[in-house]
Amino acid sequence: MKKKVIGLMVCMALVVSLLPGCSKDNTKDTSSDAAKEETSGGESGTDESAEVQPEAVTTVGDPKGTHMEIWSFVELHNTYYGKMVEKWNEKNPDRTIEATFTTYPYGDMHNKLIMSLQTGEGAPDICDVEVGQFPNVVAGVDTWLYPLDDAAQPYMDTMVPARMETYMGSDGHYYGAPFHVGATVMYYNMAALEEAGITQADVDAVVTWDDYTALGERYIAAVNQEGKYFTSVDTGGTDWLWLAMAEYGEDWTGGFDGKANIELDSVKNMLNMQVGWLQSGVAEVSPDGHVDLEAGFQNILDHNIVSFPKAMWYMSRFINYMPEEKGNWYIAPCPVFEAGQPDSVGIGGTGTVVTQQAADKELAADFLCYAKMSMEGEQMNWEMLGFDVCNTAMWTDESIIHDDANQYNSFFRNYPYDVLNKIKDNIGKISVVKISPTINEEICNVTLNAILEDGTAVDDALKSSQEVIDLEQ
Repeated sequence: MKKKVIGLMVCMALVVSLLPGCSKDNTKDTSSDAAKEETSGGESGTDESAEVQPEAVTTVGDPKGTHMEIWSFVELHNTYYGKMVEKWNEKNPDRTIEATFTTYPYGDMHNKLIMSLQTGEGAPDICDVEVGQFPNVVAGVDTWLYPLDDAAQPYMDTMVPARMETYMGSDGHYYGAPFHVGATVMYYNMAALEEAGITQADVDAVVTWDDYTALGERYIAAVNQEGKYFTSVDTGGTDWLWLAMAEYGEDWTGGFDGKANIELDSVKNMLNMQVGWLQSGVAEVSPDGHVDLEAGFQNILDHNIVSFPKAMWYMSRFINYMPEEKGNWYIAPCPVFEAGQPDSVGIGGTGTVVTQQAADKELAADFLCYAKMSMEGEQMNWEMLGFDVCNTAMWTDESIIHDDANQYNSFFRNYPYDVLNKIKDNIGKISVVKISPTINEEICNVTLNAILEDGTAVDDALKSSQEVIDLEQ
């Protein structure tokens, strides 16, 4: 009998619309909360002239301090900021803050923010911006947003450069403070693998995708059961492709100045390999398009797949939606096409901004960077939100990363930060720029289905989709 997945996420269409996940409705992006880095919705579907109704409003801090308005699309983010306001006020009695936190629906908040930036009035002091929406917000660079360079400087020596660069404007300034690295790792169901005679040593010996394929073939042969696969491939998400591009040092967006090109060797190699897996029975197509939806959780609970790559924030999915799996899963670096290539890429995220309409822009920036980059903030981030934090100074604090009382440390067979420390110098970045929505919509709505479901040749499908993308450049 199937186990019942606990709860149902808000219909996530794109485990990162403008990120490595996408869906049939590319207007829906992923939000990042402690338990979720998933989609909260995209277009609001409401009349933009109507007053947007918040889901929650709270005020904390010193009533005599500088008042700030802070918006998010995830209530738990605002709870986190509230706790950091209290810590800030204790450390800075001469620069205290009172903050009113407003939580809006995902699409409503981003629409309201853009309108307020364009009109020059009504924007909050500080606002969360999902990474897929960031190109829209940073388009106004320092006319709309306050650069965080100075406020971030005390922490920059130990911040992950690739993640900071994700929230950089075309002028080279940092405009967003990140929540997490979103480092992609490989999740293995060691309990199921052991039943098939595969050990942790066998998993640790996997270096290349050839090694991974061979292990998958060994598993399938040992299990010899219909409906059981080693992994699944996505028609509704681009995580696998982002990983491949990072391994080859390629980027289909072209960055700020280049032209988009999806006909890359990295993309072709990954897709051709996946076609081979489907033909050999090593892989299936992910139910509902990717593993970050209810059908994906159920597939994992049923042990229909026993490995897949996903960002480290996916750890929270196990805890919140698959608690029965505690003790079964092992985290490892991702395989590469050629030994020595980078083996990870940052996926998902929320870059929090300070607007030019802030009452005290310098104070807002100093508080924001303290909340999201200081050791105090990063420890709370890990313990409360479960993210792989961007300040690497925390990555070596044994009292934190090996604390068995932490629910993430105790859930998996190994310590997550031990893996993160192995890959820390190999975490790539794919740009999220103006053309990103077009690329992701075409890839997720057309390309992946054509190749993985309909059997269209990889080169032909990519060429056809490239022609569509070129029309938007």
